[in-house]
Amino acid sequence: MKRRDFLKTTAAAGAGAALLGAGCSSGTAPKPYKVGGKARMELRWEPYELQLRHTFTVASYSRTTTPDVQVEIRYDGFVGYGEASMPPYLGQSVESVCAFLQKVDLGRFSDPFQLEDILAYVDSLSPGDTAAKAAVDIALHDLVGKLLGQPWWRLWGLDAAKAPCTTFTIGIDTPDIVREKTRECADRFRILKVKVGLDNDEEMIRTIREVTDLPLAVDANQGWKDRQQALDEIFWLQEHGVVMVEQPMPKERLDDNAWITERSPLPVFADEAVQRLTDIPALAGAYTGINIKLMKCTGMREAWRMAAYARAVGMRVMVGCMTETSCAVTAAAHLSPLADFADLDGNLLISNDRFRGVTVVDGRLTLPDAPGLGLETV
Repeated sequence: MKRRDFLKTTAAAGAGAALLGAGCSSGTAPKPYKVGGKARMELRWEPYELQLRHTFTVASYSRTTTPDVQVEIRYDGFVGYGEASMPPYLGQSVESVCAFLQKVDLGRFSDPFQLEDILAYVDSLSPGDTAAKAAVDIALHDLVGKLLGQPWWRLWGLDAAKAPCTTFTIGIDTPDIVREKTRECADRFRILKVKVGLDNDEEMIRTIREVTDLPLAVDANQGWKDRQQALDEIFWLQEHGVVMVEQPMPKERLDDNAWITERSPLPVFADEAVQRLTDIPALAGAYTGINIKLMKCTGMREAWRMAAYARAVGMRVMVGCMTETSCAVTAAAHLSPLADFADLDGNLLISNDRFRGVTVVDGRLTLPDAPGLGLETV
């Protein structure tokens, strides 16, 4: 669908609620109205399915698509873009995202610069729905940046030249497919990320090493169950050019993950174990660092706070993503100059991106200089 057709027809709030019973259709919050001659914000959304270039397999599931909801906030002739991406483990759906967005009334705020009040209100509408909240947060940040005429990395006081290299992810697969995927990406990136956690971990690494000697990060996605075996594997991985490990064991087994971190020759990052800011205090000492993802933490506002808190308690920072369009990936990339590691390749894993934003040049993230998120519509 072309952008000029995006949200061409939208239902009013009551009609949108009726549509949810038969699945989720495009929708809009209550119509904007004028106060003192100035338009209020208007929230719009539409479901969208992300098509993956390859079957994506991790320790717990495989998929070829990812459900997604595209969001817009319109205000005084400007449009801010956001999105909610829902991989299976988040426990959210297109229907739940649309139902949440139906509750959001941005008309109660006088202007979009009230970021703290607006996003605190959005967060208060439910205890969960993190991807839906992130969609509103991202669109609002894009809008405010456009109104200010500056990109968010500059508004945060960051140096875009310090954006790190991003990993490119290779999912669990047969040796032939792993070789094919590695050949496709090895000359465009400086570090690769490998999904592990099943019984073919060593085969995965040896197969990749047939193609490239690039540094590797590994993500076990909670797939390792015995801590001594996990530690032994980490030592083996280090010998084969691995430089960091994500979520070695189930997130509930905090003591086991801490035991591994204490003995590991490689930094160990929490992924599934950390969702939001309030999760971090319990993880200090149990992991070397945290992986911040907008869909888990409700968006850019909380991601910034998480990065600052992690640094304050001596933890390292990684910025990651789900499979997403360049909208959400670029939003996360604006935070990347603060990060030790970046895993921002979700837009590169899909075939139907609606935007152009952050790019990868010789493996390194290159942030747009245009206002807001700096997106161009496709």
